[in-house]
Amino acid sequence: MTDQSTEALLRRIADALERMAPPAAPPVDLKAYDAYVWHADGSRLEAVPRVNRVAMTLLRGIDRQADMLTDNTRRFATGLPANNALLWGARGMGKSSLVKAVQATVAAEHPGTIALVEIHREDIPSLPALLTALRDVDRRFIIFCDDLSFDGNDASYKSMKAVLDGGVEGRPANIVFYATSNRRHLLARDMIENERSTAINPGEAVEEKVSLSDRFGLWLGFHHCDQDTYMAMVEGYAQHYGIDIPSEQIRREANEWSVTRGSRSGRVAWQFIQDLAGRRARPLDAS
Repeated sequence: MTDQSTEALLRRIADALERMAPPAAPPVDLKAYDAYVWHADGSRLEAVPRVNRVAMTLLRGIDRQADMLTDNTRRFATGLPANNALLWGARGMGKSSLVKAVQATVAAEHPGTIALVEIHREDIPSLPALLTALRDVDRRFIIFCDDLSFDGNDASYKSMKAVLDGGVEGRPANIVFYATSNRRHLLARDMIENERSTAINPGEAVEEKVSLSDRFGLWLGFHHCDQDTYMAMVEGYAQHYGIDIPSEQIRREANEWSVTRGSRSGRVAWQFIQDLAGRRARPLDAS
């Protein structure tokens, strides 16, 4: 085969491969939406036209946490110093819902100034690439990781510590990091205990393990709710969505629902309302 025929064959193969390859995604407008999702595979941001969120007024029993996170976010949106925030504690008590509700509240007060960027737990090692993508954008971003925790031999928490502190370059002024977790120190207890039992200096080993949570200047604890708070959540949802049912009946049914689930929380209240609305043929997106 001659050089010319080889070159022509290679050109045809290259043309065929280009036709088979999907077209490159157009760059996303980082000033057009209130929320984005980071995809580490391809190092790209995807816009979220409609965010799945709960109105701030429906979040009951966490008033103090809501006030503190809102104040921190308002300062950040207006260019003032703000802290990374860790929302930790009982499951189903509105940690991730609060982050999204606060961002919506502050974005409504200061249109176009602040957006939410969700990063999945498994994509944490790609955080430096995300910071690079957002660093020079004339807008402020909350990087949000839901259910952040580390298990076993997962050492990615070490790289995250440097990212939160900013390393040599420093954390970009237009970025804060909000995370939710069921664990106060983000690490499984057995990780901490194993480190204590095998290290030459147990105290130093434990300090190194728990130092990740210290990178969050704002800690907000969420705890299991009592009966009155749970009922306030249920009745608040029912009123918001126009579900007309006698108070005594809804409280009786909501209590039975919580007993069958073995817990009371905002998530359990919402699941009860979904069941109640379904039985009454009431679409929850109608309000």
